[in-house]
Amino acid sequence: MADVATADRPTLYTIPAHRAFADALVAGLTRRAGRDPLALARALVVLPNNRAVKAVTEAFVRASGGGLVLPRLVALGDPEMGEAVGAALDPADDIDPPLPAVPSYQRRMILARLVSEERAREGHPVDAAEAVRLAGELARTLDQLLVEEVPPTKLRDIELGPELTEHWRRALATFEIVLQRWPGELARLERIDAATRRSGLLDRLDKRWRNAPPAGIVCAAGVTDSAPAVARLLRCIAGMPQGMVVFAGLDLALPDEEWDALGPHDPNPVTGLTRRSIETHPQFDAKLMLLRMGVARGEVQTWREGGGHDADPARGRAIANALAPADFTGKWTQIAAEDRRLKGVTAAELATPAEEAQAIALVLREALEVPERTAALVTPDRALARRVAAHLGRWGISIDDSAGRPLSILPPGTLLLALAEAAAQRFSPLALLALLKHPLVRAGEDRLLWLDGARALDRRLRGPRPAAGLDGIAGHLEERKGTAATWWTDVQPLLTPLANAFDQGPQPLASVLACLRETAQTLCGDNLWSGLAGRAAAEFLADLEAEAPAGPPRIDPRELPQLLRTLLDEVAVRPAPGGHPRLAIYGLIEARLQTADVMVLGGLNEGVWPGRPAPDPWLAPRIRMELGLPGLERRVGTAAHDFAQALGAPRAVVTRARRDAKSPALASRLWLRLQALAGDRFERASALEGWTRALDDPGVHEPADRPAPSPPALLRPKAISVTEVDRLKADPYAFYARRVLGLMPLDPVDADPSAAWRGTAVHDILEQWWKQDGCTVDTLRLRAKAMLDDERTHPMMRALWQPRLLEAIDWIAGAIVAQGEDGRSVASAEGRGKIEIAGVTLSGRYDRIDKLPDGRLAVIDYKTGKPPSPTAVRAGYSLQLGLLGLIAERGGFPDVSGIAGAFEYWSLGKKRDAFGYIESPVDPEGKRDKIPTAEFTSIAAHNFTEVVGEWLTGSAAFTAKLVPEYAPYAEYDQLMRRDEWYGRER
Repeated sequence: MADVATADRPTLYTIPAHRAFADALVAGLTRRAGRDPLALARALVVLPNNRAVKAVTEAFVRASGGGLVLPRLVALGDPEMGEAVGAALDPADDIDPPLPAVPSYQRRMILARLVSEERAREGHPVDAAEAVRLAGELARTLDQLLVEEVPPTKLRDIELGPELTEHWRRALATFEIVLQRWPGELARLERIDAATRRSGLLDRLDKRWRNAPPAGIVCAAGVTDSAPAVARLLRCIAGMPQGMVVFAGLDLALPDEEWDALGPHDPNPVTGLTRRSIETHPQFDAKLMLLRMGVARGEVQTWREGGGHDADPARGRAIANALAPADFTGKWTQIAAEDRRLKGVTAAELATPAEEAQAIALVLREALEVPERTAALVTPDRALARRVAAHLGRWGISIDDSAGRPLSILPPGTLLLALAEAAAQRFSPLALLALLKHPLVRAGEDRLLWLDGARALDRRLRGPRPAAGLDGIAGHLEERKGTAATWWTDVQPLLTPLANAFDQGPQPLASVLACLRETAQTLCGDNLWSGLAGRAAAEFLADLEAEAPAGPPRIDPRELPQLLRTLLDEVAVRPAPGGHPRLAIYGLIEARLQTADVMVLGGLNEGVWPGRPAPDPWLAPRIRMELGLPGLERRVGTAAHDFAQALGAPRAVVTRARRDAKSPALASRLWLRLQALAGDRFERASALEGWTRALDDPGVHEPADRPAPSPPALLRPKAISVTEVDRLKADPYAFYARRVLGLMPLDPVDADPSAAWRGTAVHDILEQWWKQDGCTVDTLRLRAKAMLDDERTHPMMRALWQPRLLEAIDWIAGAIVAQGEDGRSVASAEGRGKIEIAGVTLSGRYDRIDKLPDGRLAVIDYKTGKPPSPTAVRAGYSLQLGLLGLIAERGGFPDVSGIAGAFEYWSLGKKRDAFGYIESPVDPEGKRDKIPTAEFTSIAAHNFTEVVGEWLTGSAAFTAKLVPEYAPYAEYDQLMRRDEWYGRER
């Protein structure tokens, strides 16, 4: 027998949270249809969104056991998911259809233009990217006004108190002006807002059904949207002869005092002040819906049918108690033990997000061991969802994340962003290489050849940044011909059109987007637009390019990356069906009305679930309250309701990580409430936590031993430079890795100028000064200025190093002049030589060698920093000058030879408030614990002979970090696995 409603007696039901909503709804509708096989076919079921339509459809299939004619299932449309009103509620054959809704991107661009114009008029201009972001926030606030049916003219009636800051006053003024101009824009387009159209359609339907109710069953189920137009329609349905409204999780057992405390409240007749509503409570939206429908909670009945996947009713009572308003939590101490126990709910607290994802994957995987058991993860944390999907992939299990992923992190989106970023940065090395190595670029048969060229370019772009632009890179590659230079001649023309477009300054957005699209097509071909993500990217660009003329008339192309990122983050790409039939991942919106045997509620940290309320940059909280708009914290209550509904599964697992990717994390208020209510009855999933740690636990840690390779004599180098002797003696393994294995360290791409780079730059200046200018004093400063003014020189070097360098350069020139007056002259500079000694070839390069008045030689080494200490020299290290003197004395330098009588470091560092000073590691008489000058070359020769006799001509092992205090470089520390053995007890 079907329930019969009247206008005075509406038919209202609620399905408790501990029941499977969709299955319980289907069971009840089937019973009400009776034995008439066409009764269901004539029925109309109004659901909140398309995801709910799918859930109820699947529930009908499960319940049918055979053939079944489904009722009409239509969606009210979910604005948060970008869904329109279902076709049955928006018939195509309507005699007087409402105006079409303005396309979302057209609306966004127009609002961005209006915001930009008003901000410029106020003297606070914003760039196009910021205008688009603000336009999105403005559109959301405008939609709230339209949905809540708040006339924009109400803004004029608000009295702004002195507590409202200038920022909020300016934002409100801009908002009001934009709202005044927006209706004119809509009239010009002959369009209306989507929210206005939705409310209009629902009101038309309400009017039509009041006059002529449908003949069959009409059921509105699971609708949580408390908008006035929705409430009116639901009141109409509830009053129909065969109409009914079924709420999800409306708490009929909540004490009246708690229900009344939720609000909304009437103003105090004495003070005129209004008590604040508890919008963070999970029942607030339901209460607001009942108020707007004009019905009392006592008129709502409990739905009699169950869903088959139901939990214990005691679970529902415990959850309701846990989520009580803060003023009523004192009752927890008087609640009976059975009403505090969360039977079937377990909690897993993990150390990191990675461990949490692994634990969730284990729960889902375990569910598959039981035939027909279903399991689902519900989380607002999309990064956690992706990690869980990746873990399940290890077992060959494919799972769909129905909330989708933002286009900005999918390959087509990242390609567009990389292309815009590279052009905006004038193709700086990091941005350029990220683009050229993108997996969609030249995907297919030519991919390997393309990557060979990209890797060659990568090698050539290591170190400080070359000059900006494509031509700057070409010039940098021309300095040394090779594979990269040849490859670049084919690549540069592909990027030139986009580079030219970005160099033209402010221009229409549509033209920049067209150039971006064409360049992307040139680089990637049709692969860019294939698949779900590719089609989404194509539609995104087509819509944005078509609507761009409605936006700000001109934009700076450098703003394009941020503009694209803002919009791409909002495009969700949802997977096509095809994942495991018994597993699912849901976002909070997608999880509504869904059920499973095992529900995992993941990411229960504050700021994640519930999320932090998104700020409204246009209306101050007090203004929103006076307008009657939902508070920013309303979403917290919605998230709490979603939490309560998901906890209604037969088995529920709640999880959190004690820290996020950056810092320790706070447990969600929802987690803490469950913990506080249940106390020691809050069951911990100890076994699951242990399995998670054990899964990747190797059991026994076997750290690496200290490396000490000992290759045969034939493989040991028989040539060494003077700069490598210290490395061989202090860290033989680093020498082995470099010279035997041939593993040379690479500079970072786009590196900041290091001390080594500064030293090379100074040596180049002094080398050119000697070879081209003959060490004439007046030309050295000109050489330094030419290097600093070169566009390839890092801007930071120009700004910070220029004064220091020029002062030190002037000191060098002055010191040479002063020494020349004493009879000392420059004999040679920047020369190379070698000798045979102790069975190996010793080679070296000197910076400068001077001729002393007595005919002996002075060996000079330039330093941009502090010279080696005499202690290191006496210990047998930093003997570079002595070895160079040895080569000179034995005739190893073609341009100069003789007895070495002085060894000097000319440092460009600061000493006694001046840049530039001379230090010597030796002393003629051996004073201050220095080596006597006359003995330096013989000591260096003896030390060198011992070193090469041990490791190059001998058989000693190349032990890692043999003398750590004289082995400061860490290029090979990872290769030698230093952290595993260094400092360990033997």
